[in-house]
Amino acid sequence: MRSPAPGHPYDPRSPSTARREVIVFLVLAFALSSIGWLFTTRSTAVEALLLSTVFTMWCPGIAAVVTRLYFQRNPGGFGFRVGEGRWLAVAAFLPILVGLLIFGPVWATGIGSFNHEGAAMVFSTGFIPVFLVSIVFSLFAAAGEEIGWRGLLVPEMAKFMGFTKLALLSSAIWAVWHFPLIVFSTYHGAGPLWYSLAVFVPSVMGAGIILAWLRLRSGSILPAVLFHGFWNYFIQQFYPLLTMETPESVMITGEFGWAAAAVYILLALVCWHFRGIVESIGAGSPSAAGREPLQS
Repeated sequence: MRSPAPGHPYDPRSPSTARREVIVFLVLAFALSSIGWLFTTRSTAVEALLLSTVFTMWCPGIAAVVTRLYFQRNPGGFGFRVGEGRWLAVAAFLPILVGLLIFGPVWATGIGSFNHEGAAMVFSTGFIPVFLVSIVFSLFAAAGEEIGWRGLLVPEMAKFMGFTKLALLSSAIWAVWHFPLIVFSTYHGAGPLWYSLAVFVPSVMGAGIILAWLRLRSGSILPAVLFHGFWNYFIQQFYPLLTMETPESVMITGEFGWAAAAVYILLALVCWHFRGIVESIGAGSPSAAGREPLQS
């Protein structure tokens, strides 16, 4: 990361500086997002809803960039480096595998039959351009959130608290950030609103813990972007195209199904079990000592 401008008091080694960055970032992120929430809740046309949703997803990223410019006078330090390829592979492959584990039993039991017509379309050569555009768009939208939540928030919190606390707190903040979209917009499941909230909170909390672990373990934001973007595409679009939805199946599958919450909690527990790995990385690097660790 480049040094701040001469005479600028920014000290990346100070936990108190990290706390101030976190506070400023959160204020900006929620303030900007309130604009996005307003437009999203008032959008009726599909195109307007899509644009307002993408803008809202980029509000944390914009807030993070503004925060970095204010404190260190440059937009560096978000972790935009490739790092070890295995973490990129894990981040891309895991959502596909988990989605198959969620939807596969539903197909096998007939709760939601396999859609052969949808499969014929999805696995045709004509679908390749649609697939590539959809993946790129999903990654772009996810990057907006990840620059904020895992690019700035998680590494800065790691400078003044342990993994368990930062993972739970950052995940809780991320969950609360989604509430206006769930309660006042169309971002919820087909069942009762209380059910959407009941399954979404543990789901996004689990996902936040996984993403925090990936960010700290890899030292890069790219695995978080890949995981988030691939999950959004495969769970919201790809696998639903292969499924004949029923009232029972929608309560199980997708972002607002109980299966996603169960899987995320299990994966989060695995990451928490191996929390010592990321804590030891922090202890042996600039991170835990108040130096600047897991940022590139």
